[in-house]
Amino acid sequence: MTPPDLLKTLLYTINNLLQQEKYKAALAVIKGFRNGAVYGVKIRAPHAFVMTFLFRSGSLKDKLRAIAKATFQHSRNLAYFVFTYKGLQALQERIQGKTLQSQSFFAACLGGWLVFGENNNINSQINMYLLSRILFALSRLAVEKGILPQPKQDPFPLFATLVWGIVLWLFEYHPHTLQPSLQSSMNYLYHDSNVWHDISDFLVYNKPRTAQPK
Repeated sequence: MTPPDLLKTLLYTINNLLQQEKYKAALAVIKGFRNGAVYGVKIRAPHAFVMTFLFRSGSLKDKLRAIAKATFQHSRNLAYFVFTYKGLQALQERIQGKTLQSQSFFAACLGGWLVFGENNNINSQINMYLLSRILFALSRLAVEKGILPQPKQDPFPLFATLVWGIVLWLFEYHPHTLQPSLQSSMNYLYHDSNVWHDISDFLVYNKPRTAQPK
């Protein structure tokens, strides 16, 4: 059998396997792992690139290494979590013989503990990102279920007012309580803008390119 024929046979076998309903749950777990890894790279690489070159000092090699490390960790963790979540969900459905809401909750709880339970910068950012989303979602769900009354006016202006008031108060008087990345961003915006020496670090650069003579 020639190499092209062998490749055609291999692809046919793989595609035939992918169409088998009995393997769908297991294959979905594998594809979930793939999607988690790819999505992690798409999300983290641009963010790490911008934040590293804006706020991190060091050589180009050090910066690229930091970007690669953060991207790998985010991608790996998402891949592990999706694999764990979908695997546990499929296992529960197989054991119980039906799909229940609790299966999703318990599978995600265990996956979150195993994958995102370590307190580090990447996990902290991901967990806090999700926290803001679920607070919004739970508020909407509470209104839909009648637990909370339907607001007579759009609550978003009040929400924005409190968010910005609290975060700037924390930054100015209790900055150690905020994430390092948020501290860096706010230092750049609110404190670095209080310092300049001439037109170069007033408009062109944030800080002078060379040390100013005393």
